[in-house]
Amino acid sequence: MIRDFFSLLNWKKSIRVRIVGGFFVSFFLTTVISFYCGKYVSLGGGVFDKLISLFLFFGLFMFLFFLFMRRDVRYLRSLGDCLISIAQGNLDQRVTISRQDELGVVASNINYMAEQLQTMMENERRTEKSKMELITNVSHDLRTPLTSIVGYLNLLKNDDYQNIEEHKRYIFNAFNKTQQLKKLIDDLFEYTRLTSGNVHLTLKTIDLNSLLEQIMNEFEPIAQEHSLTMKIIREPNSIYGEVDAEKFVRAIDNLLINALKFSFKPGEITVRLSAWDDQIYLAVENKGKPLTEEQEQRLFERFYKAEPSRNDNDLSQGAGLGLSIAQNIVELHKGRLGLGHQNGHFTFYIELPQKK
Repeated sequence: MIRDFFSLLNWKKSIRVRIVGGFFVSFFLTTVISFYCGKYVSLGGGVFDKLISLFLFFGLFMFLFFLFMRRDVRYLRSLGDCLISIAQGNLDQRVTISRQDELGVVASNINYMAEQLQTMMENERRTEKSKMELITNVSHDLRTPLTSIVGYLNLLKNDDYQNIEEHKRYIFNAFNKTQQLKKLIDDLFEYTRLTSGNVHLTLKTIDLNSLLEQIMNEFEPIAQEHSLTMKIIREPNSIYGEVDAEKFVRAIDNLLINALKFSFKPGEITVRLSAWDDQIYLAVENKGKPLTEEQEQRLFERFYKAEPSRNDNDLSQGAGLGLSIAQNIVELHKGRLGLGHQNGHFTFYIELPQKK
């Protein structure tokens, strides 16, 4: 407490001490100067002379006081100028913090306010840019299959086909485009629902070994159609996790579809499931065309699509939301979705807390 008391008396750390000190020093010097001047200059004893003496005393006192406080006044003006500049939109403006007193604290708070405002403005710009990208990407992704559907329907409406086989092919192609359009809309709806913050998980304790085996059995025929074999590596014992089964299956499906699209054909997709240190580890591995560092960093961005050379021509490209959806689902489960990539060997892994 004594140390705090003496710290208050430190003129470098307290503007109040400087004001009081400046007042008394100015008063003392004014008194001394007035005393010595009074010995050599006499104004008489009249009332008017006394008023002049008082006026001169007060004027000298104010001059000395403002002289002592001029540095603080200049700093206050710099704070005011900085606030005006920030109010006019110059959020890069900062106050030089050269003091340790209350004005230094005010300057630090002004800089913090400017930084927070700048961050908020940047976030708003990113949000606005993200909205525009959302509209642009959705419009483009929906227009492509819709244009094809309209084209095929026009051909059928105008009976512009040679034979029944061509007629069936037009119908088949139009149907495939409607399925692609439905998947794009479903992906977009799922993504917006997951990122809205109003998602309710129906968590149940599930044996992930059994769940993964069921997913693999359903996915294996699709993989075989694309010259891919499925391999599963897991622990013999049951691994229990508290998950929303429907959403968690969607996340794993998205990882498997991603591996299916971007694997070398023929090839192999490996799925690993293990648990240690109260963590569940599930990984989907495949080999494909290597990515650049920039591409790797953008893989989980919504609407980001790999370059066409990595795509399987037999599969619809999609809206670029699969990995974003999977990431959101995993994060809703308090887990983490990551990527390991080395020389074209991709490992997308999920880490979840284990249910004991």
